[in-house]
Amino acid sequence: MSRIGKKPISLPNAVEVTVDGNLITVKGPKGVLTQALPEGIGVQVEDNQIQVTRPNDSKTVCAYHGLSRALVANMVEGVTNGFEKKLELIGVGYRAQMQGKKLVISIGFSHPVEVDAPEGIEFEVPAATKITIKGIDKQLVGNTAAHIRAIRKPEPYKGKGIKYDNEVIRRKAGKSGAK
Repeated sequence: MSRIGKKPISLPNAVEVTVDGNLITVKGPKGVLTQALPEGIGVQVEDNQIQVTRPNDSKTVCAYHGLSRALVANMVEGVTNGFEKKLELIGVGYRAQMQGKKLVISIGFSHPVEVDAPEGIEFEVPAATKITIKGIDKQLVGNTAAHIRAIRKPEPYKGKGIKYDNEVIRRKAGKSGAK
C-alpha cells in the first residue's frame, strides 16, 4: 500500500468537495478546481476527511494511488491558501515591471519581453528585480514560473539570469591564465 496514498486529507470548513465518477471538484474561498483522476481510483468524503482508495494491487493502479492523493491534497491546499513561486533577476540593468496585467521584463535583449498572465495566475513585482507568481493551481503556477525562468536561465560563470528565490547556482571558474 502506498504510504502517501493511504493518508487521509483533512478538509477545512470552507471547502466543499463533490465526486462524480472519476471527476473531483473542490470549491473553496479562493476558487474552484476540477481534476479527472485515473480509472480505478476511488475517492470517499466523510467526516471532513477525504480518503483515496484503490480496488486492487495491480501495478498500474498502485502507481496512480499516491499521485491521485497528492493531486487532491494540492487542490484542497490551493483553494484554501493558494500557491506562490518567487523569481529573482540577477544582472546589471535586469528589471521587471507590471503594465496592466502584463509582466514586462528587461533582461538584456534588444527588446523587453512581455509575458501575459494565464487564466488564474497573478503576477506581482514587489521590487524591480523580484517577481511573485500566485494562483490556486499548483501545476499552473510552477509551469508559469518555469516559462519565465526559461526566458534567460542563470548562467554558471557570472550567475546572471532569472532564478528561483531559493535556487543555488553552482558557479564555475573562468579561464585560468597560461603558465
